[in-house]
Amino acid sequence: MVVEILTQTDFCPECGGSTISVQQRGEIVCQHCGLVVSEKQVDVSHSGIRAYSKQEKDKKERTGCPISILMPDIGLSTIIDRTKIKNPDLRRAAKWNTHLSWEKRNMLIAITELKRIGSNLNFPDRVKKAAVRLYKDVFKKNLLRGRSINGMIAACAYYVCKKERVPITLQEILDEASINDNIVKKCYKILVRELNLKSPHIDPISLIPRYCADLGLNINVEKESIKILKNFIENTSICGKDPKGLCAGAIYLVAKLKNHKVSQKDISKVIGVTEVTLRSRYKEFLQNISFNFQVH
Repeated sequence: MVVEILTQTDFCPECGGSTISVQQRGEIVCQHCGLVVSEKQVDVSHSGIRAYSKQEKDKKERTGCPISILMPDIGLSTIIDRTKIKNPDLRRAAKWNTHLSWEKRNMLIAITELKRIGSNLNFPDRVKKAAVRLYKDVFKKNLLRGRSINGMIAACAYYVCKKERVPITLQEILDEASINDNIVKKCYKILVRELNLKSPHIDPISLIPRYCADLGLNINVEKESIKILKNFIENTSICGKDPKGLCAGAIYLVAKLKNHKVSQKDISKVIGVTEVTLRSRYKEFLQNISFNFQVH
């Protein structure tokens, strides 16, 4: 190994001798008495030619990836290469080093499932990170004994989506989860009960823009649907009512008044409710609110 040494003009505080800089180690050392005057210095000098592409930039990178809670070991573990080890004892130790503990293996399964669900449903990073923190609390409380890892991480993701007001419904998570629906629902109940969490409610208004976009309806329908739904929530109790049903009823009502050709069947299929539920919410809107907008 070639160690690049640069001369320094500073002097050693012990013997007064001149010092040298060992750049590979980030140290300043006295060349007479060997005292390490300074260590762990950061090289802030220019690192060669400029990079014009991502490949060139990656090639010049001198640091690893940042620490992330979305890695089972936060990205801090080290794997020993066994190919060049000749000592049998060291090879055996390196082999044992590759074995994961139950905690790491558990987190690996959970985070892999969370990333898969999050990728399909476009979870924001804050939701993924909060779900992992919540799952770690579950693991520390020993609530996973005899329970599904995939079911619990799906339940954590659903709770965080509700808390962060991310417009993702339980049915969407159940459709993506690689586990039975009833198991996820059971895990969610255990999660809320054992960790003494307050179960937040999904705001149906936050779901309107996505459903209107999926149905190909314009911004006017979206705005009027939100206005009608706000009016309904302010004047009527929505306790026990499915948020998706409320959205379906509001969108169908506005689409009908504005002469948009969208059927009950299409709305029910996109939003994920039955036509009976849609008609029930539609009738409730007609009975409980007044309309004050122009029909185009």
